[in-house]
Amino acid sequence: MPVDLRLNDILELKKQHPCGSKKWKVLRVGADFRIQCEGCGHRVMIPRVKLEKKIKKITRE
Repeated sequence: MPVDLRLNDILELKKQHPCGSKKWKVLRVGADFRIQCEGCGHRVMIPRVKLEKKIKKITRE
């Protein structure tokens, strides 16, 4: 069953981004997600399956 992710959720991932931040904001949902690093603003498209494995914690806004 897929994880319930919504726009503007803040995700804490298991590994750090090279800028040092672990927090990412959800900008687009669907089969692929667009997430933005809260530290440096870098944006990434990532498939749902890969993202769900990397999530440590979800914070709703």
